[in-house]
Amino acid sequence: MAMTKADIVEALYEKVGFSKKEAADLVELVFDTLKTTLGKGQKIKISGFGNFVVRDKRSRVGRNPQTGESIEITARRVLTFRPSQVLRSDVNASLDGKPIDPKSAADTD
Repeated sequence: MAMTKADIVEALYEKVGFSKKEAADLVELVFDTLKTTLGKGQKIKISGFGNFVVRDKRSRVGRNPQTGESIEITARRVLTFRPSQVLRSDVNASLDGKPIDPKSAADTD
C-alpha cells in the first residue's frame, strides 16, 4: 500500500498538532518548493534522506519490439532519486527477520 499526500497531512496533523488545514498547506508548500527547484534543474539534497537530481538524456535510436522498426526517442529530462546511506540502513533494518513477499516487492505503486 502506498502512502498518499493525504496520509502525510494526517501524520503531520497527529504528530505536530497543526490543524489539518495548516498541515495540508505545509505539505503543499514543501512539494511546491521541491517542484520549483527541480524545474530549474537544480539538485535537492536532504540530509539523512537522499538526493533528487534532474538529468538530461540525449535523443537516441530505439526499436519498436512488435515491429522491429527503428524510431527516434526524443531528448528529455529525467528525475532520479538516490537514497542516502542512512535511509538505506533504516529501510533494510526494518526488513530484518521478515521474509520478503514477492508480491509486495513487485508492487511499485
